[in-house]
Parts: sequence; structure tokens; C-alpha cells
Amino acid sequence: MTGAQVLFGLAASAAVLCVVGVLVERRRFRNAVLGGTAVALLLMGAVAELSRFDAGVVDVVTTLLGVLLIACVLVLTGFLLLNGVVMMRREGRRPANLLSLLAGLACLAVVVLVPLTVVVDNRFLTTLTYVALLLAAWFGFLLCSLVAYAFVYGRVGARPGVDFVVVLGSGLIRGAVPPLLAARLDRGVALWDRERERGGDPMLVTSGGRGPDEPVAEAVAMADYLVARGVPSERILREDRSRTTRENLVFSRALMTERAPDHRCAVVTNNFHAFRAALTARRAGVNGQVVGSPTARYYWPSATLREFVAVLAEHPVLNGAICLALVVLGVLVGLDR
Repeated sequence: MTGAQVLFGLAASAAVLCVVGVLVERRRFRNAVLGGTAVALLLMGAVAELSRFDAGVVDVVTTLLGVLLIACVLVLTGFLLLNGVVMMRREGRRPANLLSLLAGLACLAVVVLVPLTVVVDNRFLTTLTYVALLLAAWFGFLLCSLVAYAFVYGRVGARPGVDFVVVLGSGLIRGAVPPLLAARLDRGVALWDRERERGGDPMLVTSGGRGPDEPVAEAVAMADYLVARGVPSERILREDRSRTTRENLVFSRALMTERAPDHRCAVVTNNFHAFRAALTARRAGVNGQVVGSPTARYYWPSATLREFVAVLAEHPVLNGAICLALVVLGVLVGLDR
């Protein structure tokens, strides 16, 4: 059995495990990692298959792949830097709004390190470059896996026949519902209307407490927004104690369980937040899938990076151990050069 065949076999195994994981419980990050692993192994197997061709063909293909990879990295770096500037101008300089800029600067550092290592013969610089490349490859793999799986998850949506439609809060601006939250509420109303057209009679749940700078609880302002758009007030449950996504889901689950112990629900948030909310919903014991509402295009990259960091932070020991192993490997390889 050739190396390519082994890689193809491993890719198939990872793909099967991913599909089984989705069928059993699609609200798991491991499904994203397994799917990404299957794609990565498939690409590695395809590259290994090049050895069967003439040396000239191999040189041309590898050169094209190298140029394509460099072009993608340069385009991504420029896009992240530009988006970081746009985010600062439109959303302010809060740490959460700087993520795309910081990611662009990190990519730029790697882009500069690689050719600098070729020109300058310095063991420390070489070691630093290997460490940076290994960490960049690992985080890049995880990010691509997360984005791809979250995209697929968002397209599947929730099955019809829900008893409740839960809309997660995202903060008020001077007591009013801002566009980001309005998009969630509009999607929630659309799901609510769809269920009624199919003969159901679900309730809407607005979930969000009162922040220190808010005159009313988010749940109240959200309910007022829905009533103004024709939703009967008696068909809305107001969960007004939560401060975090986890509390949104835990407290909403308690309200729903009081009225229907065997309920099933759909949870609405913005599309960039849907998959992490789904991970949280599974841990909170919520019986329902999460659907996303549209988000402004300029806001999506930074928000996605924030979600990525949050997902990694939920597994600090595992990710810390992997990063440490990559750093050690990079040091050993760099010092051996």
C-alpha cells in the first residue's frame, strides 16, 4: 500500500466519523475538526499521488501550488488588515473589535519571517520561524475547520415542529433595539410565522437581562419590538435575568420546561454566533438547534475571530498542550538546522 493510499484511507475514516458525529449530535466541535482532518488528509494524499507523474509535471504542479498558497496568504493578510481598520472606524477600539487587525498583523509577521530567514543565516530567527509556521498552520487549520462546519451547520437549520422560538439578546443602545438585535428578532418572527403556517402554535422567548447602562431589560425591549410588529404580547415569554449566552439558554430552558417539559425549540442568534451558541446549548441541555440571522459583511470577520477565540478558550488544557508541543517541535527542528 502506497503512502497516498494510506492518506486516502485515513481521510475516509475521518469523514465517516464526522458524518456519524453529525447524525448523533451535530452540536459538537469535534465534528468540525474531523471534517477538517478529512479534507487535509485528502489534499495530502493528492499531493503524494504526484510522485507517480513525470518530474517535470511534479515541478510545475508544486510551483503552482506554492504560488497559490503565497497569494492566498497575502490576500488574507491584506483583507484582515483592511477589515481591522474598518472595524475601528465603525465600531470603536474595544479589544473585541481589534481581532481582525491583530490577526492580520500576525499573518504579516509570518510573511516577513519566512523570506527573512532565507536571507539571514541566524539560528534563533530560523527557530522562531519554524515555531511561528507550526502555530500558524495549527490555528489556521482549526479556524478553517470551524468556519466551514459552521457554514454547513447554519445551512441545515432547525427541523419544523418547535414549541418555542428563543431569541438571544445582544445589548441595547440607549434602551432601543439596535440593527444587530433587530436582525435576530426579525428571523425569530419569520420562524414563528412559518410554524403557525404549518399548524403549530409556538411561543416566542425573548432572552436578555438588564445591563448597567440600560434603562430596561433586553427581554422587555425585545418583546416591545415584537409586539410593534404584530406579535401578540401573550405569545411572548420574557426571560429578563441573563447576562451571558449560557445564562440566556439555561434560564430560557427553565421557562420552557415549566410550560412544556418535553418541548423542542429553535434558538435564534446572529450567523457568526450560531455554532458557538449551539455548543453552549448542548452543554446547557437545551433540546433544539440554533439558526443564524444576517450580519453586516464588515462585521463578520472580526466577529468570527472572536467566536473562534471563545471556542478555543473553552478547551484551555488541550489547546495549551498542543501549542506547547508545537513550540517544542519548532525549537527542535530550528536548532537542528
